[in-house]
Amino acid sequence: MFSIDVEQRQYETYILTDEKSQSQLEVLPKRGGIITKWRINGQEVFYLDEERFKNPEMSIRGGNPILFPICGNLPDDSYTLNDQQFTLKQHGFARNLPWSVSEEITVDNVCLKLTLDSNEQTKKVYPFEFQVNFTYQLHGNTLTILQEFTNKSSEAMPFSVGFHPYFLTHDKSQLEFDIPSVEFQKKDSQEIHSFNGNFDFSSDEIDVAFNKLSAKSATVTDKGRNLKMTLEYDDNFSTLVFWTVKGKDFYCLEPWSGPRNAMNTGEHLTVLEPGATQSATIRLTAKFS
Repeated sequence: MFSIDVEQRQYETYILTDEKSQSQLEVLPKRGGIITKWRINGQEVFYLDEERFKNPEMSIRGGNPILFPICGNLPDDSYTLNDQQFTLKQHGFARNLPWSVSEEITVDNVCLKLTLDSNEQTKKVYPFEFQVNFTYQLHGNTLTILQEFTNKSSEAMPFSVGFHPYFLTHDKSQLEFDIPSVEFQKKDSQEIHSFNGNFDFSSDEIDVAFNKLSAKSATVTDKGRNLKMTLEYDDNFSTLVFWTVKGKDFYCLEPWSGPRNAMNTGEHLTVLEPGATQSATIRLTAKFS
């Protein structure tokens, strides 16, 4: 049996439940369309910094924030388009704006469709008319996110899209990685480093990008939690970013359609023609043993 309940907390919270598998999502449409929690048999999949979450002035550190129309940061938070300079802050604006709920389904699975439309606020920093639809689909221990991007402008629309999932972990030394790449690039560096499947968690912060991917899935096994996370992504996604901070109980493995600063460099930048719609899919599977 599938169900969707709505509770008014600090934010209106949609609770999607697959009762047979005891899997549950919590989604906040008005707070960036974010999934804040995902539980399977009472066990949390995502990390959430509750103190930051209570402060609406701070970005949410936890759950699965949406990155659009850029992933990562731009130099000086700026990009140039048609000889005009625009300011766009890290990861774009989608994670900070209210999304509307456009459809609820509880038949073969439980789905919640959210919509973000361009407005006067977005056009000041990103001069396009657009509509973005995301459908969160929960079935068993799998979360699928179906994405649709429509360019309603008269000019071609460049963008990147991604997700920033924070996975809960209590002991990073118990993590085993299967990432389909043999090299990564550190943030703010052009230097390429070889990757042998391990990270040095004694560092204060790890922020690296895998830009040459040989497959469409990656897995992280947390032996401390008996949890295997599988991330699958389609051809739209060219980059995986791994980020964590020392002393915090999370790691992030983030699928991005384009690398940092793609809006300026054009590298793997998606360009959508006027009137066109593009679809994309990612899938997360959490298997507790």
